Amino acid sequence: MKILVVDDEIDIQPLFKQRFRREIKSGELLFDFALSAEEALNYLAAEDSEVVLILSDVNMPGMNGLELLKHIRQTHEYVPPFVMMITAYGDDENYRQSMSLGANDFLTKPLDFNLLKEKLKNLEQHG
Repeated sequence: MKILVVDDEIDIQPLFKQRFRREIKSGELLFDFALSAEEALNYLAAEDSEVVLILSDVNMPGMNGLELLKHIRQTHEYVPPFVMMITAYGDDENYRQSMSLGANDFLTKPLDFNLLKEKLKNLEQHG
């Protein structure tokens, strides 16, 4: 399963690679990273995107995660079936906006990697 992680914090990459080391090594999960919403859109447009899941931070400079989500859901050329939004601000407004724009799930930082792994397993089984 190919996952695109969109987060402007560069330290998120080694963290994901460490926490999912076993799944990456086995080929079960493949992670790609974008440091901005714009970079994510370019990636999705350029790839014959087999991305199954996008994990996107809400708060990023430039285009934020909510704008990225809106853009992804309005653009029909590449529509990943599953988008999870991530924010350090787990407030009701970000949650409500994410869901109304078509997010499938919502996580808060610091990420609970055990919960995320559980959600990924469910997605694999039912997706």
